[in-house]
Amino acid sequence: MLSVRNLSVEVGGRLTLEGVSFTVRAGDKVGLVGRNGAGKTSLLKVLGGVDPPAAGVVEVQGRLGFLVQEPRHLAEIDAATAVAHVLSGRGLDELAERMEKLRIALEEDPSERAVLRYGRSEERFAAAGGYAADAEARTLLAGLGLDSGRAELPVGVLSGGERRRVELARILFGGSEALLLDEPTNHLDSDAKTWLMGFLASYRGALLVVSHDLELLDAAITRVLHLDEGSVVEYKGTYSQYRKARAADETRLARLAERQAGEIKRLSDLAESMRHQTAKRARVARSLDKRVDRLQSAAVDLPRPRERRYRVRFPEPPRTGRLVLEADGLAQAYGGPPVFEGVGFSVERGERLLVMGLNGAGKTSLLRVLAGATPPAAGSFRLGRGVSPGYYAQEHEGIRSGVPVLEHLRELSDEPVSELRGLLGMFGLVGEVAFQDAGTLSGGEKTKLALAQLVAGRHNLLLLDEPTNNLDPPSREAIGRALSGWPGAMILVSHDVGFVAELAPSRALVLPDGTVDSWSDDLLDLVAMA
Repeated sequence: MLSVRNLSVEVGGRLTLEGVSFTVRAGDKVGLVGRNGAGKTSLLKVLGGVDPPAAGVVEVQGRLGFLVQEPRHLAEIDAATAVAHVLSGRGLDELAERMEKLRIALEEDPSERAVLRYGRSEERFAAAGGYAADAEARTLLAGLGLDSGRAELPVGVLSGGERRRVELARILFGGSEALLLDEPTNHLDSDAKTWLMGFLASYRGALLVVSHDLELLDAAITRVLHLDEGSVVEYKGTYSQYRKARAADETRLARLAERQAGEIKRLSDLAESMRHQTAKRARVARSLDKRVDRLQSAAVDLPRPRERRYRVRFPEPPRTGRLVLEADGLAQAYGGPPVFEGVGFSVERGERLLVMGLNGAGKTSLLRVLAGATPPAAGSFRLGRGVSPGYYAQEHEGIRSGVPVLEHLRELSDEPVSELRGLLGMFGLVGEVAFQDAGTLSGGEKTKLALAQLVAGRHNLLLLDEPTNNLDPPSREAIGRALSGWPGAMILVSHDVGFVAELAPSRALVLPDGTVDSWSDDLLDLVAMA
């Protein structure tokens, strides 16, 4: 069980939640919803013990599993195989490692003492379910779309999407009494999403999930906590039922606010008309003033619109030559077999190339090579005349902790601060957020900042790696609209079917074999799977 009492959360010097209380019991399936920046991820970090609360109490009964939004990069994690990292969810990786060391020692010294030590270690491993656990871990990884061959690789050589799957499998394997999941379907294909929804539906512990995946929210949850304006409102039912109830609440509150405003105006006008007449009428006016004050202090605020419409605009890019990019014989490897090899293609002015392939096929690796973030293992590529590439990295590598949000744009543009703040506002990053430490932003806010960096850089070739991950629906739609009419060249990786359809790619590059085909809407069925 998870219990929260009078909790306040502060991020970057601003209070995102104040005096929040709720309980999530065993069997509860709760969705945490709200616009980007409302404080969902920050609340999960406090509940998961990553960050301290500004005030209040969080109590957790039993073990807690917390899937963070961005996979961790730690040497000990990157060096472990995917299976071993999943086993670490119950500490079985350490037991297995100790047993293997004792086995080697036994081969070198088959003494009675060595036999006893190995025997005791094996008994502990078996008692903890170690032998069955290996098969269970592999089943979880397979359900989430990581095949047996990839499961044997070190975590550090896996793609960002694969690392995310491994971390999710580790959390699910841990057998926790409570789960906190932040965007668990990011990087999952349709089969893996279906498997996850089935797993969560049968989960018996307390579940609190943040997700913009409406299908998951409808299938897996029975309660909604809506975060807005520093408070939490609870709704029972699925996400679809919540939306209907929320819409009814907003209509009701809007009507109430309108009636209150009308009454306040009526009494204020009446008081003003009596104020400068007789002494008796002046006393009545003062009495009316007090009634107005009471009404104003008790007045409800107009509800924030459920889906704020953003008006994002990517400026006209500088003109390039006909050829924007040409690649020849590109290959990438990480100490083992090539992720891809012999990949060659070209992109011309205004073309949009969608890079497709299963997780681990090398989509992110290819974009990193083209962005100059990593050198290729073989082959080469060249940019055309006047080409300026802008890279959107799915793990937000261009956003640095300790550096204010506004400074990230000032490093790229000599436009006045007022113009840059207007650019941030276009992406919904308004007010004091401009001076906030960028490392404290939510995943959705980091996505918006990274996209704002692309705009500030005035690039004419965009390398986009899953740019809609972590975005709420209205933000996703706004970015799609803006990019659909942008005349520059793009190389794109995305599992978002609606986003890809709106961008209408010119061609598709399929990895790892490097086949290039003309785009057809028939390929949309493969986007969510590839």
